[in-house]
Parts: sequence; structure tokens; C-alpha cells
Amino acid sequence: MFHVIWGQLRGRAGRSVALLVGVLVATTGFVVLTGATTTSRLAVTGTVERNTRAAYDILVRPKGTRTPLEAERGLVRPNYLSGSYGGITTAQYDQVKAVEGVDVAAPIAMLGHSTTQVELPLDLTDAVDRSLDRQVIRVDRTFLAERGLSRVAADPIYVYVTTHPLLYPRTDVGFRADAIPYSDGRPYDSQLCGDVPREVLSRGRSAPICDPRWYLAPSMNTLTDRQTWSIEAFRLLPDGRFESRAPGSPPARESDRLIVRPRVTVPFLLAAVDPDAEQRLVGLSGAVVGGRPLTAADTLRTRRTSGTTWHTLPVLVSARPYLDGAVRTTWHRIVPPGSIGDVEPYDLARVLRGAPTVPAGGSEQEVAAAYRAQLTGAEECCTGQLARVVQPGQTSYDQMPDGSLRARPAAPNSKVYVGTDLAIATPRPWLTEDTPFRPLAALGLPPSGRSLTTARDWRSVGLFDPEKLTGFSDLGKVPLETYEPPRATGVDDRSRAALGGSPLEPSGNPAGYLSAPPLLLTTLAAVPELLKGGSGPERTAPISAIRVRVADVDGYSERSAEQVRLIAERIATATGLDVDITLGSSPAPQTVELPAGAFGRPDLRLAENWSALGVASVITRAVDRKSAVLFLLVLVVCVLFLGNAVSAAVRDRRPELAVLACLGWPARRIGALVLGEVAALGLGAGLLAVGLAIPLGTALGIDVDWRRALLAVPVALLLALAAGLAPALRAARAHPAAALRPPVAHTLRSRRARTIAGLALVNLARTPGRTLLGAGALAIGVAALTLVAAVAHAFRGALVGSLLGDTVSLSVRGADVLAAVATVLLGSAAVADVLYLNIRDRAAELATLQATGWTDGMLGRLVGYEGFALGALGAVAGAGLGLGGAAWLVGDLPAALVAVAAAVALAGVLVTCLAALVPAALLRRLPTARLLAEE
Repeated sequence: MFHVIWGQLRGRAGRSVALLVGVLVATTGFVVLTGATTTSRLAVTGTVERNTRAAYDILVRPKGTRTPLEAERGLVRPNYLSGSYGGITTAQYDQVKAVEGVDVAAPIAMLGHSTTQVELPLDLTDAVDRSLDRQVIRVDRTFLAERGLSRVAADPIYVYVTTHPLLYPRTDVGFRADAIPYSDGRPYDSQLCGDVPREVLSRGRSAPICDPRWYLAPSMNTLTDRQTWSIEAFRLLPDGRFESRAPGSPPARESDRLIVRPRVTVPFLLAAVDPDAEQRLVGLSGAVVGGRPLTAADTLRTRRTSGTTWHTLPVLVSARPYLDGAVRTTWHRIVPPGSIGDVEPYDLARVLRGAPTVPAGGSEQEVAAAYRAQLTGAEECCTGQLARVVQPGQTSYDQMPDGSLRARPAAPNSKVYVGTDLAIATPRPWLTEDTPFRPLAALGLPPSGRSLTTARDWRSVGLFDPEKLTGFSDLGKVPLETYEPPRATGVDDRSRAALGGSPLEPSGNPAGYLSAPPLLLTTLAAVPELLKGGSGPERTAPISAIRVRVADVDGYSERSAEQVRLIAERIATATGLDVDITLGSSPAPQTVELPAGAFGRPDLRLAENWSALGVASVITRAVDRKSAVLFLLVLVVCVLFLGNAVSAAVRDRRPELAVLACLGWPARRIGALVLGEVAALGLGAGLLAVGLAIPLGTALGIDVDWRRALLAVPVALLLALAAGLAPALRAARAHPAAALRPPVAHTLRSRRARTIAGLALVNLARTPGRTLLGAGALAIGVAALTLVAAVAHAFRGALVGSLLGDTVSLSVRGADVLAAVATVLLGSAAVADVLYLNIRDRAAELATLQATGWTDGMLGRLVGYEGFALGALGAVAGAGLGLGGAAWLVGDLPAALVAVAAAVALAGVLVTCLAALVPAALLRRLPTARLLAEE
């Protein structure tokens, strides 16, 4: 048997080599191209809420920033971006913007919490006893937050009122610590108390009214608001007015009212944005209510004042602080035995606290109201420090048996507030000593140093109202909005009673449970200069997230959801970042247990409005099913090509097989002979493909390892056996009478052909099976190429539509194009093989035509017409199938799609005509004399 098989293959060496090359091309192409089907894919699952939509459809975050709760439940807590810092480079941002289908890509870089001071003016006029020569008004302060549940007593501040003249330092003649000139023309040593007012005493003597802020300044950044105290001096004039001197202002300011302005330190979250992108996303410029909007030209500004170089960051300041805090004050009047200037500064606090007092009134002021009153709407209404920027992280949770969450306290880290930078002359917020729920870190800013030669701050260029942003009230239903303030309400009666029926809001503690949204906005262009020379990772990857709005998506629909998913997958593939689909997200209230705080707030059981993402998205390694189908088509066309060739070989060997049957060969042995021949060709092609797959994959940039390369052997073998099975069964049923049947049948009821083209059509009709097989092989390739070309050109690389009610999407990769082109080429080879077999089977007829006067040109045109007709049949049918498939997917038939289908059909016909030149060249080699003699 093996000798017979080898003899057959060697005896028909040309045909064997052709079949071997066909199997080799198909197998190698399949193995190599399938290396490109294992790709990063965005898998989406979950229930989509149809009636809500956030300002953006996709959220892009740094790799690995999803919290365990997001991964497990698909839930995102409010203001989750407030705990994310850096991780995305500007190059990755450019990649996101370049993705086809992205309408807006708005980056945001969370930098951390900076602090500023808010004045809380106190009118103490009515607390003054005008009959006294000297008096001290002690203002006792209690700081309140979290609906008054957190409270703590602070060190008092003192207001010294005297009827004696006050001397003030002059600020226009220079400064010497040991000899500051005063308004009486005499210099005084200021190393004890600084440049403070001096009270004129008897006998021409004067004493400084020492302010403890002078000697507290070096350690101010280690203290909180409640640990600082001060003394401010006023003179009660004979006419009943009050004279005072504000720091840094000219002396002798007079007023009818005695107003002091104690300050409280508040943190504001600073973020950097692209002003143009933010305008397109949420209408930032339209929300400006004072000053001017940010522009792309805004960056770090430098100025020099009194020997210090200031680097100032331009910011847009929120007109709403979203801050739950208040200061309650009670006033007491003290009658000192003499001038407090005669008391040593370090004994002053003890003396004043131990003195008898008389109640003199009190007040309570909300920090948010004081902040709004401080805003003037003018340019540079506010300023704050940039020497100490604190970055709180994410809250961790313990999951309770009933499904609720319990916030887990974090380890305190007060070191982030302590530094050597003397430019920080403000204390930190008092709530930073409360129970923390977020880990703290410091932004890696370049140090300013102890010499005060360099300092950094921020100043406002304008004010914006977050509630004027586009769709703010509607977006509040889905708490994914960047500027939405978080709120939590009590769940049980005890919690609701403790909160007084009001929601819990951010308290002003960066490490607190609820975090305020960004209240200070600067430009992304200013960040590199701000962080230059710093130590943080934000220097190279400053962006925390990119919010993406997809083009042509207006509300939720199945098509919109699939369009968004497709763009999300492209972004994930291009950047390697984490991608979340926010389209269709909805509120998902969660019950959270908040442990008690250090300043009196009890345990609270809260309902917090989290977000359930419309679909949970995960980047997985999966096989691209669409590409796999295209690659399988390569094998299908190859099977058709081989099947036709093996069938032709069986027909050509009918006399031989009939003789073997007469000699007693059983049917199974005859079938095994045919299968053995094609199996040997398949095995040889598979072994050759193993050696070609790896270097070919390397040349194409496709990863093909040795395991995938070895797949070529079984694929080639199965391919050959599948192609040879039907001819082998036909050969097994061979009968001696088969040798008498003509290889080519006559057509029934055929008309006389009057033209060469008509004769070509008649010839194709005489072998209908062979004709349909060749046209079908070409049609498959043209249909695949039409669909790929339509997606790549008519639909800009991606197609989204609905198939039987299920929305699907297709996107084109380079491997898909190669597979489609390979299928067309194999289909063209199948057509050429059909023409070759037709010429061989009708060789006697063609020789007769040649003997009757037909020229080589006429015979060539006959074969050419057959090739053209066969190619046109397959190309038009395939283009129609591809056109119908694409139109079915999208539910429309755009003109661009028809043009692409027509172009592919024309290309298929041209390729087929070129392939027909090979069998047409065999006409000149016909042995006319021998064929006529045999006939």
C-alpha cells in the first residue's frame, strides 16, 4: 500500500507539489494568524440602569487602582477620585484622545489638600466697659463639626483695651530686630515680642503688648487651630472710638466698632485640569461667577517680595466650600491690675487664665458662611500655602454579616503636617487630630527651605460655582460627578436623632470619612513647573483619571452601550490602563457603620449613596471570536480547493481504480489508497509549516511559540483528510463501467453557442458541481474581505449594530485583513484549479477546435471568458453576502458600504482573471496530434 501511494505521488509530482503548497499555505497562515487572536479584551457584565447618565461614559484610571469593593461588587463610593493621585502620563492621555470615537477626554490630576485661612469677624463693641481704664476681653472658642457632634475647646484669644496711648512700629524705614523705630521716634528692641504695639505708661515709659503668635511662629506647623492663641491691642479713644493697627498696615486706624478677626484653617482639595476639555465636558467657564476662567496659558508665576521669591499657582476657587463646621465663642471681661505689658510673655497666659471674669456675650458662626462672606468675586480674592499639601488615600472597610460596611480607622500620620519650611505660618485644621479613616501622605513638592528665599502659594484668578456646571442637579442622582459633594444620612433612629435629621457632610478633615470634591482648580500645564525638583511620582505621571465622553452617544440604548464598550476596549488596548464604563450607572445606597470619633461623635449607622457601575468591566485575555472565524474561513476555502483537486484526481484515475476493483481490491482498500495519498501530503505540509511558522510570525511581529507551531501538524493532517474524505468514498464505490463514462457531461437542452463568451458559459454549465465549488470558494473570501473592508473604511475601523436583537461590534485588526486577503487568494487559486481541470478534461475538444481553425488567441479568450464568468459569479455573490451581513448588523445600507462592496467585488474579479492566465498558458502545450489520434 505504501509503495503504491508513494508511486502515485511521485508519478504526479507536479500535482502533488501543488496540493502540498496549498495545504502548506493554509496551515501556516492559520497557525501564524491565530497568534494574533489572543488579545486584551474588555469583558463587561452586569445590569444597566437605563434612565441615568453621568457627565462621562468612560473613566480611565491607573492600572491596579480598583478597590476590593469595586472588584467584588462593582460599587464605587462617592468622590472616589479625591483619593487618587497620579499614575497616568501625558503620553497615555494623548493616546486616549487619539482613539477614534472619543468626543471629549478630560484629564484631572488630584494634587492634594492645601490650607487657607477663613476669617470669622467678631464684633466685641458691646462687650467693652467704657468706664474702665484697662480691660481684657477673653474670647473662649469651641470648634464644632459634623452637625455639632464633634467639638473641642480651643485656647482663648485675648483683646486688650486700654485708654492709654499706643505706639506702633514704623514700616517705612527698614527693619532691625534690635532697634525697630516706633511712632514716637525712638527705637526699641523687638527680639522679645517682635514688632508689636507698645502701651505708653507713666514717666515716659512704654511696654510691649506681646502677642504669643510671635514666638509660636517657628512651631506653627506643628500646632492645630485649637492650640494657638493671640493678644490684640486696641485703644479706647476719648470720643468712644477704637484705635488699632493691623499687621502690615499703616498705624492709627480708627473705627466706631471693635472688631477682631480670628481665623480658622480650612483644607481645600487642589486639582489640575485641562481648561478646554473641562469646558467641553461640564461647561467650567460658564460656571465662573467672579474674576475670569482658567486658560491654557495659565501656569506658575514668579514674583519677588522683600527678598523672597514667590512661585504662585493660579487657581479657580469654588464659591461653595461644602464644609460642615462652626466656631462657638463666649466672651468674658477681665480687669487686669495694671498694664499687661509689664507681665513676662511666658507668664501672660497663666495670669490671664487665672484672673476673675465677668460674662460679656458670645456668638456662633458657620465656617461656610464666613467663607462665602470673605469671597468678593474680584480677582485674587483668596490665597493659600503650597509648602504643605496633604494627600489622603482611600477608606478601607470590613464587611459585616448583614452585608453592611464598617469603615476601618487608619493609622494616624501627623508627620505629613510637620516640616522645616518656615513659609508655613498657619496652623493645621483642628480636626486633623480626630480619628482618621484615610491614610495620609504628602505631595512631593520641592522644599522652600529655612532661609525663606523661595516660597510657593496659590492665588485665585476667579470663582466658580459647582452648581452651575452643566447638568449638576441631574448628575447628582449618579454620584460619579467630580464636583458633587458627598452626603450620608442616618439609617436608624439613634443616628438620625444624633444628626438632627440632617445629612452628614465633609468636616474639613483631610483624613476624615467624607471627602469634599475639588475646590481649587489649576491647569494641567502648571503641574510640571510646580513639581519640578520634587520627589513625588506625580512628576512623571501626574494625571489621576481621564473622563471620556463618547461621540454619538445620547442616553442609554443597546447600540450606545456597545459603542461605549468598543471605545473602552480600544482605550484599554492602546494604554494598558484600567477602564470603567460609567454609562448606565445608577445610585446604589450602602449602609456604612462609622466608628466614634475622638472629639465626641458617637458611632453612626449611615446610608451613603454609592454608585453601581452600569457594567462591571474587566480586561481579560480572550480569543477574538471574529478573527477566529476569519481564520477558519482560510481552512474552509483550502478544503474546497483540495477537495476539488482530489476529486479531479479520482476522476482522472477512474480506469485505474476500476481495474483494481476488478482485480479484487475491496472498497475500503481503494478508499484508504486515496486517503493515504492526501494524508501523506497533509503530513508533509504540516511538518514544513512547523519550520515556517516561527520565523514568519517573527517577521510579522506576531508571537508564535513552539507549542502553537506544532499545532500545524494535526491541522494540516485533518485538513487533508477532510478534503479527501468525499473523493475517497466515491473512489471506493468505483465500477468497471465507470471507465466508459466521459469525464465531462453534455448540457441538457443547451442552445447553440454563437459567440466565444456563450461557449464559455456552456462549458461552465457542463460541470456544475465543479463550477459552484470554485465560485463558492471565491465567494467566501470576497464576503470576508467585503465585511473587513466595510468595517475598516465605511465604519472607520469599527462596526456597531444589532443582530437578532443582540448588539454586537466588530473591529478590524491587521491579522483580520491578512486572513481575508489570504481567503480571497485561495479562492482565486480554486478558480484557477477549476479552469485547469476543465482544460485537461476537455483537452480532446480543444484539440479538435484547434484542428478546425481556432487560433491560440481564440482558445485563450475562451478560457479567459470562463475565468471571468466564474470570478464574476463568485465575486458578486461574495460581495453581496458581505454587504448584506454588514447592513444586517447596523440596520442600514449607507452609500459608503455599497461603494466598498463594489470595489471588493471588482478586485475579486481582477484577481481571478489574473489567476486564469496560468491555466490559459497550458493551451499552447496541448499535444493536438496525439489527442486527435486517441479520439
